[in-house]
Amino acid sequence: MSDMNKAAGGRSMGKGRRFGGPGGGHGHGMPFEKAKNFRSSLRRLVKYLARHKAALAVVLVTAILGTVFSIFGPKILGQATTELFAPMSARAEAFSGLKEILPADVADRISGGEIPQDEIMSAIRQNVDLTNPENAKALQEAYAKFQEAQQRRIDFGKVGRILLTVIVLYVISGLFTFIMNFVMAKTSQQVVYDMRRQVDEKLARLPLKYFDGRTHGEILSRVTNDIDTISTTLSQGLTQVITSVVTLAGIVVMMLTISWVITLVTLVALPLSFVLVQLIVKKSQKYFKGRQEELGHINGHVEEMYGAHTVIKAFGRENDSVKRFDEINQRLYTVGWKAEFLSGIMMPLMHFVSNLSYVFVCAIGGVMVINGRISIGDVQAFIQYSRQFTQPITQVAQIANVLQSTVAAAERVFEVLDEEEMPPDSHENVIEYPKGAVQFEHVSFGYNPGVTVIRDLSLTARPGDVVAIVGPTGAGKTTIVNLLMRFYDVDEGRILVDGVDIRTLPRENLRRQFGMVLQDTWLFGGTIMDNIRYGRADATDEEVYRAAKMAHAYHFIRSLPEGYNTVLNEEASNISQGQRQLLTIARALLADPPILILDEATSSVDTRTEAYIQNAMIALMKGRTSFVIAHRLSTIRNASTILVMNEGRIIEQGNHAELMALGGFYADLYNSQFTGAAV
Repeated sequence: MSDMNKAAGGRSMGKGRRFGGPGGGHGHGMPFEKAKNFRSSLRRLVKYLARHKAALAVVLVTAILGTVFSIFGPKILGQATTELFAPMSARAEAFSGLKEILPADVADRISGGEIPQDEIMSAIRQNVDLTNPENAKALQEAYAKFQEAQQRRIDFGKVGRILLTVIVLYVISGLFTFIMNFVMAKTSQQVVYDMRRQVDEKLARLPLKYFDGRTHGEILSRVTNDIDTISTTLSQGLTQVITSVVTLAGIVVMMLTISWVITLVTLVALPLSFVLVQLIVKKSQKYFKGRQEELGHINGHVEEMYGAHTVIKAFGRENDSVKRFDEINQRLYTVGWKAEFLSGIMMPLMHFVSNLSYVFVCAIGGVMVINGRISIGDVQAFIQYSRQFTQPITQVAQIANVLQSTVAAAERVFEVLDEEEMPPDSHENVIEYPKGAVQFEHVSFGYNPGVTVIRDLSLTARPGDVVAIVGPTGAGKTTIVNLLMRFYDVDEGRILVDGVDIRTLPRENLRRQFGMVLQDTWLFGGTIMDNIRYGRADATDEEVYRAAKMAHAYHFIRSLPEGYNTVLNEEASNISQGQRQLLTIARALLADPPILILDEATSSVDTRTEAYIQNAMIALMKGRTSFVIAHRLSTIRNASTILVMNEGRIIEQGNHAELMALGGFYADLYNSQFTGAAV
């Protein structure tokens, strides 16, 4: 909440536009914002994490252990595959031995089981010269292997033990991953919590000129969107980086332990994948950027047309509005489908490269299995590793882009934290028993250096005075309010409240002396009772009723179905503008401050209600100092003093009768409002 809002005590608060936009996230080719000073902002962001070294150490260790345990899974699982294929492999090896000494057709009949066991030796004697010692020895060895292979069976006990080992590995890996995610989520949210708290405290210490110089949407974006971006990256991106790097290194090591030859074949696919990704990203970047721009245009058009739909209908410009929408929509369609198409073909191309690698791995691995250089289980494990190989590379590439956006978001947050703050409060004096005397002594002030808005202003308001301030736009009327509330400090001179320089007072103590009702109303989503009580939280229901009656809001509140328990929606659009203004006036009346500031407080009510409020204000102002800023001069005729300002100076001063008799600037201004003459 800004200083202006705090000072109003809920009596009047500005309402900003809701900030937001479509979409989010980081897709392939999605443009990302770069930080102006990447290294400096990254180091500063790391300092937030450094406060949680123990938690980060746990995250690092559990991430490494969880990844390592999962990496061993395919290698050990390959042993089970080898064991399942062991009888078949033994038969194939024995059969190849028989085929070396027997005719092919006889060997096939023996292998296929066409020749009974008791007739195999007879068939061998008929087709092999056993008088040759070499043939006899070879036959003996081949037949022994064949007999052994025929009797060999799958060792399901061993397979079960291998599978149990793999399950245990994956369970341990899952446990470590759970701990990692839990600790990282808690740590990241703690970091973001600290950052949000610092930003919130910083906003409370920033001068009003910071908020005046920026849109509500920009400030909200830094407090919400940018911090949410940091939160997402810290909770997910950091762990992904660790696990991806460990996974990549572990997979390469495991592939090398199986076969360095096939590993080289797999690594050859890396440059091809990288080139394809870079080509697509470079090509699609402009289309994604164009899509975001057109989305902004179409959202702005829709918001504008929706907000002014009554005016559009009144002037019959519906067709023009639709035509403009169609033009933007067509441009959005053109860049949108190109962006999505190029983004969509990235994964198929990556799969194509991966499949090429898969074909080569299978072919070379099969040859090596036949030659007995590796087992079939090792080939299966290698295929799994090669399938997992590109995933961590893709993740690291995506995180690199996300990191750029995250550091840029952090930089925007740090810009808020580095903004120049208001001068620290002075506790030299405190007003305990306010009277309401106000003095301006030779005050000069400008919002920007070299541009003076108030020049050598001096005025005195005694307790109970009603001081009206009038003048053309830009004369400095609202600036006086800003200086009184100490939203800005004077450049020269001083302002006294009850004889005390306001710069020697704590801001909270100073602003407790004032109640404000501004032209712009603000009501929050809640009951009418809660909105009025916002002026003084400890007020009783009877005091709320009394304030509503004094503000002439009692009648319309009682006419509502739920009365004081009527819930206002977010924009308070379920009551009229005039009724909203009455509620803010009731809120100020409930606060009962010693000094009142009314800036066009009755501008949104009808003439009859204005008369009621004027009478209530006169009763309220008795014994209180009041500053009334008004363009409708009929509302200030009863003021004890009227200050006429122009170009930052008081050019006329007196009551209504005196100024009219003077026939000067005020008289011309007053007469112009009732005669329609030009000022």
